[in-house]
Amino acid sequence: MTRMPDPAQPGHATADATPVLLGVDTHKGMHVAAVLTAVGVLVGSKAFPATAAGYRSLLGWARGFGLVIRAGVECTGSYGAALTRHLRQAGIQVVEVNQPDKATRRRRGKTDAVDAEAAARAALSERATAVPKSGDGHVEAMRVFKLARDSAVKSRTQAINQLKAVLINVDPVLRESLAGLGAKTLIRSCADLAEPDTNDAAPAHSAAVYTLRLLARRIQQLTAEARDLERCIRDAVAAHSPQLLERVGVGPDCAAALLITAGDNPERLHSEASFAALCGVSPVEASSGKTQRRRLNRGGDRQANAALYRIVLSRLRWDQRTRDYLERRLAEGKTRREVIRCIKRYVAREIYNLTHRPASSPRTIADLPDAA
Repeated sequence: MTRMPDPAQPGHATADATPVLLGVDTHKGMHVAAVLTAVGVLVGSKAFPATAAGYRSLLGWARGFGLVIRAGVECTGSYGAALTRHLRQAGIQVVEVNQPDKATRRRRGKTDAVDAEAAARAALSERATAVPKSGDGHVEAMRVFKLARDSAVKSRTQAINQLKAVLINVDPVLRESLAGLGAKTLIRSCADLAEPDTNDAAPAHSAAVYTLRLLARRIQQLTAEARDLERCIRDAVAAHSPQLLERVGVGPDCAAALLITAGDNPERLHSEASFAALCGVSPVEASSGKTQRRRLNRGGDRQANAALYRIVLSRLRWDQRTRDYLERRLAEGKTRREVIRCIKRYVAREIYNLTHRPASSPRTIADLPDAA
């Protein structure tokens, strides 16, 4: 349904204009918007290109129906990220909207206009309340740097495995000359191999030498990229939350993973319990009848969960207070895995307090209580 706004209305609605709500179904090259009145009447829907000009046209079109008081946007962390920033800069409250559930989709069908209307209705009913990440500060820089670094590390590991596989079938004389070398020395030696003769009578040997040189130099290049990106991540963490790097077991990579989960606007998280749930370390109730129990939370951001696990392992090795806590809980009958889960929960609380409150107020891993 598409209805043009009244041409007599200005592009920017006044404060006494009719309040309306905006819903947007986002895609890579196009966004579909729908506008509802405050009583839930659909007054218009229209598609716009996913460009800077398209964002301006979308907002101007929506304001032609009245005062936009809230916008529900799908995929605020990917296709809708730029639009979300544009709407927030215009002073509009934006909430993140999940896709309609399967039962609703089976009843109503699936079109972009239907999804946009569903997003607007989720914003109207306040069923969608999640505040999207702003994605415009140091944390967004960390996310981009970490994405590139993880890719470089993965490609380097793959290249190292390929180099070792080539060495297995290479000429015995060359293989024996490289045997017993450390990883760095092996890569440097392979990179310094003489360029093979293309007219060699043994083409397989020439191909192996050429491949070894190529893979070794690729590994060196990827290593330099990973090191440079790690420095960029450390600088971004130091600019945003330098206190994290002062904590035992918290390195740049773990700090970045946790900050990425919280976002550039961590005030959107209302409590340390919400941050723990976001990291997948909050226990989930699984009680029924006379059975009262909790189960492991397998949701949340698994990258943040893995970062907490690495922090705990580091503290179990280097921090005496954490080791004392482990021994005490083991003596009480807890398993090692259960104790690690408890410590992960406390570390999540510590990270939240460091990034949300003054350093003097939080309860941290140094004050582990007796009960989990």
